[in-house]
Amino acid sequence: MQTVTANGAAIPALGFGTFRIPGPDTLRMVSQVLKLGYRHIDTAQIYGNEAEVGEAIAGADVSRGDVFLTTKVWVDHYPHDTFIASVDESLQKLRTDYVDLLLLHWPNNAVPLAEQIGALNEVKQAGKARHIGISNYTTALQAEAIRLSNAPLVTNQIEVHPYLDQSKVIGAARAAGLSLTAYYGMADGKVFSDPVLTEIARETGKSVAQLVLRWLIQKDGVIALTKTVSEARAAENLAIFDFALSPETVARIDALARPDGRLVSPDGLAPAWD
Repeated sequence: MQTVTANGAAIPALGFGTFRIPGPDTLRMVSQVLKLGYRHIDTAQIYGNEAEVGEAIAGADVSRGDVFLTTKVWVDHYPHDTFIASVDESLQKLRTDYVDLLLLHWPNNAVPLAEQIGALNEVKQAGKARHIGISNYTTALQAEAIRLSNAPLVTNQIEVHPYLDQSKVIGAARAAGLSLTAYYGMADGKVFSDPVLTEIARETGKSVAQLVLRWLIQKDGVIALTKTVSEARAAENLAIFDFALSPETVARIDALARPDGRLVSPDGLAPAWD
């Protein structure tokens, strides 16, 4: 699998995400995708399935050092002491003494950003996280986080799919040496009934999911997360590294973006988006 390099990190370009996957399905699917060849697993404290992710990795016929593991600190845990304790709890659940990437899950100004970034750096300095980053940050917040951090940030994980133009955030991330990790690539299932994507799938002999994932990882510095509870679909989604989309096809998919395309913007968490 190809990797994306960013500020010293080498991150597998396709990751398996576990958002909204119940514990038993998480255990089953993470075990299966590791057998298939996935080497990047993404979870979070708020997902409630870190323990199952940890159990699957511990039981896999893959060494821990070959798995790129990401988790995210939830906003309620941003005060310094709570932050440190929450990371220790995550590591215990994940059955590991470090994660490869630790992210701040959402912006939250109830705790000063300097305190959040300071705790993130402290965890990295202690060896509990090999790399650190942010999630759901705007270009302005990203710039401020970079300014406050002693250690380099390696990614900003945000919503990216054909209906949402995130070129501004992607460009700012790349200019600063960060990667961009794309979640919600299937637009909560909307892509599967899209006539343009369906037509391109017919023309290319690929599935709609394969097209979208390929469209994402062809962007400079972009990592795609895929999520499914089907072993067959997980295998299909991994088969995106032996073909490329033409510039014309990329342009057709890019043209699907619209001003109201954003799907994830929870009250009380969402910043003033770019």
